[in-house]
Amino acid sequence: MERIDKREYAELRPVRITRHYIKYPEGSVLIEMGDTKIICNATVEEKVPPFRKGTGEGWVTAEYSMLPRATEVRNSRDISRLKMNSRATEIQRLIGRSLRSVMDFSLLGEKSIILDCDVIQADGGTRTASITGAFVALADACHYLLEQGSIEKMPIKSFVSAISVGIVEGIPMLDLCYDEDSRAEVDMNIVMTDKGEYVEIQGTGEKAPFSSETFNQLIELGSIGIKQLIHNQKEVLGDLSKLIGG
Repeated sequence: MERIDKREYAELRPVRITRHYIKYPEGSVLIEMGDTKIICNATVEEKVPPFRKGTGEGWVTAEYSMLPRATEVRNSRDISRLKMNSRATEIQRLIGRSLRSVMDFSLLGEKSIILDCDVIQADGGTRTASITGAFVALADACHYLLEQGSIEKMPIKSFVSAISVGIVEGIPMLDLCYDEDSRAEVDMNIVMTDKGEYVEIQGTGEKAPFSSETFNQLIELGSIGIKQLIHNQKEVLGDLSKLIGG
């Protein structure tokens, strides 16, 4: 079968990461993966959650939301429902876990960095693109603290990125757009570091159980995509990337 956008099965959608996208945050990124576009803003606060107080260690957390017309059909804002969207809650927890996995909180000190990931246009892969973009915003926020003299060393231990993979009409595919994701027999999200370590794997047999062989195929495909995305992160961060993991 031919993919809807004519890509090869192991090919990412066009990726563009724009730093310093919003004026005010300590780190701000617009990430575009195909027609998916997300603004990731990093805010530094000189306080930590109660369970971190007095420990000398900081914290990183994330919030995720989607604009009402980020999709073809308007979605209601959370405030109009008077409750948090369960999907958004699950995604922001994933983003937070992914970013915390590469932090040395003892180097950050008792500060918090909040990553706000706001989807302005959705065409599949919003959670994985949020992680990839939020990491760059996090790096800029940490570099801001370094330049201000608030910390002595970059507290990020390694790069982290994420990608979706799946089986569509029996074929393993990388970086699913919405049309492919909605038809996938197997859907998987993979989060990895630049050291080849896995942070999280979310996999579902949407239409039937899948074999270990299929699992391994998708893991291998995902690792190819993540290596490319981490290359993009390093390229856009330039000399700043040399401070990470050093």
